[in-house]
Amino acid sequence: MLVRIWLNFCWQKIKVAGIVREKDNPNITHIEDKLELFLADLQNENQIKKILKKVKVDFILHLAGAPSPRISFVDPQTPFKVNVGGLLNVLQAVTEIGIKPRILVIGSAEEYGLVEKNNLPVTEEVPLQPVSPYAVSKIAADFLGLVYFRSHNLQIVRLRPFNHIGPRQEPIFSVASFAQQIAKIEAGVQKPVIKVGNLTAKRDFTDVRDMVLAYFLAAEKGIAGEVYNVGSGKSYKLAKILEILLSFSKIKVKIKKDPKRFQQFDLLDIYCDHSKFTKLTGWQPKYKIEETLFWTLSYWRKIV
Repeated sequence: MLVRIWLNFCWQKIKVAGIVREKDNPNITHIEDKLELFLADLQNENQIKKILKKVKVDFILHLAGAPSPRISFVDPQTPFKVNVGGLLNVLQAVTEIGIKPRILVIGSAEEYGLVEKNNLPVTEEVPLQPVSPYAVSKIAADFLGLVYFRSHNLQIVRLRPFNHIGPRQEPIFSVASFAQQIAKIEAGVQKPVIKVGNLTAKRDFTDVRDMVLAYFLAAEKGIAGEVYNVGSGKSYKLAKILEILLSFSKIKVKIKKDPKRFQQFDLLDIYCDHSKFTKLTGWQPKYKIEETLFWTLSYWRKIV
């Protein structure tokens, strides 16, 4: 999703190279003429070195990772192997080759974890109190970027993006799951029952197009060594998100709580203060939540 929108946004300015694993489907065949793809695994440092020696790199946008807090409780090792080990291989390769690209390291709002009400909206100074192995792995990657900035003078900019949504997001995430289930019910391939987790939780949702623009601006204008929050600055109850999605459909459904969809530690409310990033870059979220949700549902209707 991100690679495709990134290319649509900036291919006229920048030649883009990307890394995919053999089992991945990059789903970007319609713009492959503007993209150079390499088959590799970030957990293999030698493969990364070969690619970085071959391609003249000005920017590295490190977006790869194991993304699920909930799954990280079932498989706690993978987030550290991928999120920390993968980044370490990239930074080591850059250091040993002796190149100096600008590097964007993507953290997560999950790093903040248990945020007190008096710390809302969340600034970059709020204490990190992680509640999942995934969150700990993202903190480790975040600070690994800071260490390599300080020790090797790498031009590393760190972001902590809050939830972003849109087409092609995996249905292990709530918004994609809601949209997929609605599309399946409409198509008659699922009973009119939508399974949900905690609908009272409130999250800061940003359209992926806004988020990709933020990544682009961070890569261009971000100050090396600094960390920036990126998000809408608003929070929505998941119940409201589901209500909006259902308003785009004529189906009548039952809502059923599924224990498997609940987080082990579910945060009540979190939303960001993105003023530090906005002051630097001028970035502001553009897309309304209703537009993003309709776009997401339309995608799943096509897939189903």
